[in-house]
Amino acid sequence: MRIYKILHPAEMQALDASGETRGAPVDLADGFIHFSTAAQLGETLARHFAGASPLVLLAYEADDLGDALKWEPSRGGDLFPHLYAPLRRDQALWAKAIIHDGQAHVLPDGVA
Repeated sequence: MRIYKILHPAEMQALDASGETRGAPVDLADGFIHFSTAAQLGETLARHFAGASPLVLLAYEADDLGDALKWEPSRGGDLFPHLYAPLRRDQALWAKAIIHDGQAHVLPDGVA
C-alpha cells in the first residue's frame, strides 16, 4: 500500500540535501512522521495545509518502512500511518508538486 508525506518546499530541499529528516515541526512535536493514505490526503490537506502552495507530495511503499511504521487511530478513529524513524529520501517512490488552484489542492497524477 502506498502512503504519502506532504512537505513544504523548504522541508523538501532539506530532505534532498541531507537524505533524511525527522520531519516537519508537527512531526518533531509529536515524535513521529505523519503520513496519510490516498483516501486521507484530501482531509489532511484541508485541515493542515489550507491554502498553502506549492507543496510537495512524497509517495512511499508502506511495507518498505518496516516495523518503524505503526498504524494508529487519529481523526474519528481512522488509522493513520506514523513512522517512528527518520524519513529517508532514498525510500521515496517519487516526489511531485501539489498546487492550489485558488479553490482546492490538486493532487498529482499517480496518487492511488
